[in-house]
Amino acid sequence: MEYQDHAVREKAGVQLKAFFGKIPHEIVFYLFTSPGENEPFNQAARQVIRAFHKMTAKIVLRERNLDHADAKKWNVGFSPTLLLDPGQYNVRWLGAPVGEETRTLVEAIGMMGYRRYDLSDQSLKILKRIDSPRHIRLFVSPTCPYCPQQAVNALKAAFARPELVSLEIIDVQANPELARKYSAQSVPRTYANEKFVAEGAQPEELFMLSLEKLKQQNVFIPESDAAEVETDLVIIGGGPAGLTAGIYATRSGMRTAVIERGILGGQVATTPVVENYPGLTQIGGKTLVDIMVSHALEYTRIFPGEEVIDIKPGDPSIVLTSRRRFKTRMVLLATGASHRRLDVPGEARFFGRGVSYCSTCDGPLFSGKKVIMVGGGDSAVTEALNLRNIGVDVTIVHRNESLKAQKYLLLSLEANRIPVLFHTEVRQIRGKDQVEAVELFDRQTGESSIMEVEGVFVAIGYDPNTELARKIGVEITPQGYIKHDERHRTNIPGIYSAGDVEGGYKQIVIAAAKGSEAALAIFEDFISPYWKKEADLRPRSS
Repeated sequence: MEYQDHAVREKAGVQLKAFFGKIPHEIVFYLFTSPGENEPFNQAARQVIRAFHKMTAKIVLRERNLDHADAKKWNVGFSPTLLLDPGQYNVRWLGAPVGEETRTLVEAIGMMGYRRYDLSDQSLKILKRIDSPRHIRLFVSPTCPYCPQQAVNALKAAFARPELVSLEIIDVQANPELARKYSAQSVPRTYANEKFVAEGAQPEELFMLSLEKLKQQNVFIPESDAAEVETDLVIIGGGPAGLTAGIYATRSGMRTAVIERGILGGQVATTPVVENYPGLTQIGGKTLVDIMVSHALEYTRIFPGEEVIDIKPGDPSIVLTSRRRFKTRMVLLATGASHRRLDVPGEARFFGRGVSYCSTCDGPLFSGKKVIMVGGGDSAVTEALNLRNIGVDVTIVHRNESLKAQKYLLLSLEANRIPVLFHTEVRQIRGKDQVEAVELFDRQTGESSIMEVEGVFVAIGYDPNTELARKIGVEITPQGYIKHDERHRTNIPGIYSAGDVEGGYKQIVIAAAKGSEAALAIFEDFISPYWKKEADLRPRSS
């Protein structure tokens, strides 16, 4: 794991130096700190900016104490606070841009240094409609792989419309009191003008629409003048199946595009540690994703942060996203699966306020607190171990008499003395403004009890993402997965499937294998379409 992490960091360092070396415009950072107050975060912020400053003279760092006149001038009262080029923008960072948030800072430096914000035409149209001030408060965590996507959305808005849009990026680990005030127990969480506008990361256009409406928006329908891309294969989904399919399809000679609406890597990106991927004894899920994405980018085009709105099968097929149209010969649905919900009272109400589906993202917020982990498979045990490792008092709650996790994980569970409540179900999640307790039901005794907790983490499996497939008429199995043959063909010619959306074992290596297998089958059909052969064999009427 250390070797792989080092290799990824070394490659990233070379790329960063090349990127920073060409920055044309000066970037001024003001870092405000108060000695002895949040000192670990002060040091971390200082080290990150100084490290970037060494890569280019275009970055200027001016350090100030909180009693400096500049602190009063810009109304800074928290240590550490980082102001991003305050002469031009109204953007501040409360905390230290470390961990996953280092990626956000790199994006910010690129936008400021090149004065290029890469907003889609659709987003620009929405931003231009905003005619009154917007102050964004975005809560993030260094351990959250979803946060950079939302933070970059907010930065684009603040940089593109500095006269109207201001932004505070708030690190919940450095600002626990502010996080509690806004009930930000799950990240990313976004407010605009003190109104809650988004839970989780959004596609760029949906973020801009939420900012304009000052209310969370769930649907964005693009205008019809989106750009068009011609390709041979469109892969919908950027998890292990989709990324692997992109590599194999391109190597076979097909022009390929991968579209991903969320974070690249899917569930793997939020897996704390992967210990069963061949060739890698132990590696962080996010690091494994970075390796996969870097490899895929050497072959295929990837379109992150784009949501597929509609597919019109045909010859060619049309794939419409939130930003553009794709004209393609083939479509591969590698849409994966989403976290299954408990469907109990209080779950939806307290989502983001104590209910979480990602220990990597939200676990550090519960250090020193008591939580439960609901589930009994590999994911539940892995995440429980991760929570215990970061100082969370965790108890596993499982409805059956034994856990389904691998023996290696069970031994680790025992070694870490994590208690397990068997034959137990969560019937209700209680609290006033955030989770305070759960009602548990013992399936053996038939008795109910109340357990005081501050967090409920859920890992009870996944439901396949088949909305697009159903919309275009792809057949679905009784279990809810895409119906396919041994060559990953669906009932619609030219439409294929791969990965977790097909069912079967939910393992990274299996998803990758299905992706490669589907890509090879698609290439053979690309050369000699089976539906045309079938049409030639049909009897002709006299």
